[in-house]
Amino acid sequence: QVQLVESGGGLVQAGDSLRLSCAASGGTFSNYAMGWFRQAPGKERESVATIGRSGGGTFYADSVKGRFTISRDNAKNTVYLQMNSLKPEDTAVYYCAARTIASTYGYWGQGTQVTVSS
Repeated sequence: QVQLVESGGGLVQAGDSLRLSCAASGGTFSNYAMGWFRQAPGKERESVATIGRSGGGTFYADSVKGRFTISRDNAKNTVYLQMNSLKPEDTAVYYCAARTIASTYGYWGQGTQVTVSS
């Protein structure tokens, strides 16, 4: 069973950049597709970006296309989310999650807060 720990959140100004990291342990990282999700106050959790087991098959929400980049380093058991040109509407708790093939995202980290001031 994989455990996930996010880091890299913080308070930034609009237009700034942040890189989130999610370190995995307790499983074979390359067996899992990974995703970043976020939840803003009063809103439902939404998918931000996902990536396949080998680093291909990336998907982005329309709201972050061209600004965010998901990547992974299977040698380091880590998935990243590079966030550029941040906007106040990007403010949320960001979670990473893992799933095996033919399953839903069943493994979640504790989340990291990202706050973007205008």
